[in-house]
Amino acid sequence: MSVQTKDFRKFLDPVVISKLKTLELRARMVVEGFMVGLHRSPYHGFSVEFSEHRPYMQGDSLKNIDWKVYAKSEKFFIKQFEEETNLSCNIFIDVSRSMNYKHTSKVTKLDYAITLAAALAYIMFDQQDSVGLVIYSDKIHSYLPPKSNRVYLRTLLSTLTLIEVEGTTATSKCLDSIAEKIKKRGLTIIISDFFDDLNSILTALKHIRYKKNEVIVFQILDPIEKYFGFDRDAIFVDLETDEHLTTQPHQIQRAYQEAMSEYLNKLKSECLNFGIEYNLIDTNQPFDKALMSYFAKRAKLI
Repeated sequence: MSVQTKDFRKFLDPVVISKLKTLELRARMVVEGFMVGLHRSPYHGFSVEFSEHRPYMQGDSLKNIDWKVYAKSEKFFIKQFEEETNLSCNIFIDVSRSMNYKHTSKVTKLDYAITLAAALAYIMFDQQDSVGLVIYSDKIHSYLPPKSNRVYLRTLLSTLTLIEVEGTTATSKCLDSIAEKIKKRGLTIIISDFFDDLNSILTALKHIRYKKNEVIVFQILDPIEKYFGFDRDAIFVDLETDEHLTTQPHQIQRAYQEAMSEYLNKLKSECLNFGIEYNLIDTNQPFDKALMSYFAKRAKLI
């Protein structure tokens, strides 16, 4: 199935992607759709800047031979690009019960997070980077250390496929636990709704950053969680504690919006102050926004 068509953006639509049967197919379609869009954008080429030459080896693509160097030296050299620089990355995914929410969007936050993680892993393995995976809620459910073997991608995708929501959110405890296991400096990606104690989250993020890791935060929210746009009386149920609250949404909407705005602004500003890249993603947004953030950070690392 090819995405070399004018409607490539449909392969970045979370609703369309959610209908594909296998996670590997979802990841491939997101990545191919993104690459087609990237090729048509002014960002084309920014992640593959020329780095250096190396001697030609059997099996190298002829298109990367520097013929100007050959004309001078009569020796074959390959143009090596920055994207070939190896990177070690750990992807954290929050699977707490609050991630199972959807309202305005047609996909849950967890569905979005899993597909995003799969697409990021797909790209990084293609770049010969090492990728690891951490599944957590109030404890570490699974930790796969970073490896660059292409076969390992299937292992990561299989783990993502088997994910089920469980537990409450304890981002800080889980980040601190894994931070001690990360021996090699690299990239840490955290995908969560971050519905947890903000100060403890920031402390944990700073802990990872202090160990000289680059950090990218993807906060995944259903649009209605930002604006509380309910229009009639309702009973609200906390997905993690099962606590019930009966209220008239219009009476608390303004206070909710102010509190949410304060929370989001503090999370963002504190992340930026410590050199942590923060991205707020709605579950109805195409995946290319998130992938572009990864490529922008990747370009700074190499």
